[in-house]
Amino acid sequence: MSTKPSRTLLAVPNPHPDREYEVEIESPEFTALCPVTGQPDFATITFKYIPGPSIVELKSLKLYLWSFRDEGHFHEDVTNRILKDFVEQIQPRKLQVVGKFNVRGGIYTTVRAEYEQEK
Repeated sequence: MSTKPSRTLLAVPNPHPDREYEVEIESPEFTALCPVTGQPDFATITFKYIPGPSIVELKSLKLYLWSFRDEGHFHEDVTNRILKDFVEQIQPRKLQVVGKFNVRGGIYTTVRAEYEQEK
């Protein structure tokens, strides 16, 4: 597996596909650039998901999040994009992505995006 940033999330087989359980992953070192000023934005990205047929391989998730580092993104956009990509590649039953962005200009931003598989 590469050690360079990548937009590919690696799905691995869920070891317990018959059971509904929650996985929580927290990444406190997310960075992207403000699309207006070019200044860095720092955030903690938290994933809470109920796996479907797959779980996410964590190194691929780290490299995926790293791939945003040199790009300009609004907080709302990047949080929703992360959710969309995770759903497409991992196919969870349910997913919540929370982007908790550090203070910039005296303002904190928290963005929550959710997905639930149709039954």
